[in-house]
Amino acid sequence: MPVAISCQSVTKSFSARPLFRDISITIDDRERVGLIGPNGSGKSTLLKIMAGLYSPDDGVITTRKFLNIAYLAQDNPYPPDAILRDVVAASLYGQSIDEAERINRAEYTLSTVGFEDLGATVSSLSGGWRKRLALAAQLVKEPDFLLLDEPTNHLDLEGVLWLEDLLKSAPFAFILVSHDRNFLENVTNRTVELNAAYKDGYLSCKGPYSEYLVARAEYLSAQSNEQQALASKMRREVAWLQRGARARQTKSQGRIREAGKLFDEFAEVKARNNMNSSVNIDFSSSGRRTKELLVAKDVVKSMGGRELFAGLDLVLTPKQKLGLVGTNGSGKTTLLRILAGQIEPDRGTVKRADQLKVVWFDQNRDQLNKEITLKEALCPSGDSVVYRDRQIHVMSWSKRFLFRPDQLPMPVSYLSGGEQARILIARLMLQEADILILDEPTNDLDIASLEVLEESLQDFPGAVVLVTHDRYMIDTISTNILALDGDGGVEFFADYSQWESNRFSKSGSKNKSNAGKSDKAEKIEKSGSKIGSSTSGVSSNNGSKKNLKPLSNNERKELDSIGSKVEEAESALQAVRKQMEDPKIAANHVKLAEMMEDFHKAEAAVAKVFARWEDLEARRSANEA
Repeated sequence: MPVAISCQSVTKSFSARPLFRDISITIDDRERVGLIGPNGSGKSTLLKIMAGLYSPDDGVITTRKFLNIAYLAQDNPYPPDAILRDVVAASLYGQSIDEAERINRAEYTLSTVGFEDLGATVSSLSGGWRKRLALAAQLVKEPDFLLLDEPTNHLDLEGVLWLEDLLKSAPFAFILVSHDRNFLENVTNRTVELNAAYKDGYLSCKGPYSEYLVARAEYLSAQSNEQQALASKMRREVAWLQRGARARQTKSQGRIREAGKLFDEFAEVKARNNMNSSVNIDFSSSGRRTKELLVAKDVVKSMGGRELFAGLDLVLTPKQKLGLVGTNGSGKTTLLRILAGQIEPDRGTVKRADQLKVVWFDQNRDQLNKEITLKEALCPSGDSVVYRDRQIHVMSWSKRFLFRPDQLPMPVSYLSGGEQARILIARLMLQEADILILDEPTNDLDIASLEVLEESLQDFPGAVVLVTHDRYMIDTISTNILALDGDGGVEFFADYSQWESNRFSKSGSKNKSNAGKSDKAEKIEKSGSKIGSSTSGVSSNNGSKKNLKPLSNNERKELDSIGSKVEEAESALQAVRKQMEDPKIAANHVKLAEMMEDFHKAEAAVAKVFARWEDLEARRSANEA
């Protein structure tokens, strides 16, 4: 497969601190790469170097001749009064096409990613739809290679599923930075972890995230064994060097030099192994024994003349973990603000336990002053914080969240998004809570931090209300799910899988890839065109259906009951996935390898039942038309 882009001995530093050194990696034309790594390891910087926005301090970036590269940044600020079609059309300026063609391509791409009112302004869009707009502005370039930096940020669960389907069928190669484990599993065929804990500065594994977990466990096990072997060898050399004076006179100078190299090698391997530390997250509970922390009855709330939810009854109790799901604009954050006491419902009552302590994580991080230093953000006064009635020096406190001492004088604005999220979590841990309200806490957190956050939330003895587009976290944490449809409807589910099955069954036989698309986009898609292909002439690819074989009576019965088979197959797949993501299994590469076989079988079973459904449905539709 031809190489699309190649990095040879690439090095980059900021503020005299190396992000990465001598990175050499190549990406082929059809690879779909998930780029992961700890916060601050340089993932976004490496993407910007590949995009030509940054220059490396050392090393060379080469690309295939005529390679068309597009880059989706984490944040894409557009003027609030900018018209959507103009934003996307502007991405084509500089290309040798006329204005009419630019507008035509912009409108086509916007329709395909789900927009209907192409003359709307940026200010009318939610965060999720602004992300779609930014994606459209890159897709309109018809790239051969797409760089995506945290593309799922600000998307709701429906939006993430939509993006998954888009990338699965994309005609271009891509490399994406994401900490969404389900997303990585579903859309990538190679995983690269950028991390100084590895000898080459990164670990690359062919296959999705689950196969990377196996490779990572094997690598770290081998590196740990290497440290033990070097330690044994070093002890022998030390014993040799410490022999008596007569022996020292006859010692080989070459062996002494080799012993010095051995000590350096041991120190290097040990340092790499010690880099695999994780953030220490442990929320403080008030220890309240009240059975009912909060009781909401018949709560109603409207915004902008639209009813978000009505007739909502909710009881929060200790150890309850409530996952809140719904599309962007369905009222999730509004409900969180009502539960936190920041706003009142239009009707209904919210009764809180006496002196209830609620701790809030704001997805917009408005609580965080970007102009102060890291030290001031972690410790507003003095040099110590009080955590669980114990004073801890700010330097020790900062180390719990993987900050280095030299970062303490830095302004918060200099830190990465994940590092800023860790500051907020550190501040939340200093507050005693009966209820933790977390609005998208996973944005920008690296995978290691996500795993520790999940463990802390599971162990928290109070109540948790969680909004996140991270499907693995919400499925792992939640004891029940509350779904908002944005039209006043509310519904409870036992877990995320039940909600997802219900959402799919309501969509009927409609393909999930059409979720969120406009009618215009569906018509364009059915005509056979694809994102990234030329839009100057849309060709029909439907073919004739009139010769499809009619359904037999047994096949009609099979079609009527196939929905339950889909649910069974997906439930089996979900069960295997959940087992694989158990930290105990993930750390056991032998067991994980066995589980991978079960996963592939379950995945094939789902694909088989869907293929059968599509075949039966196509034949029924063709012969009833």
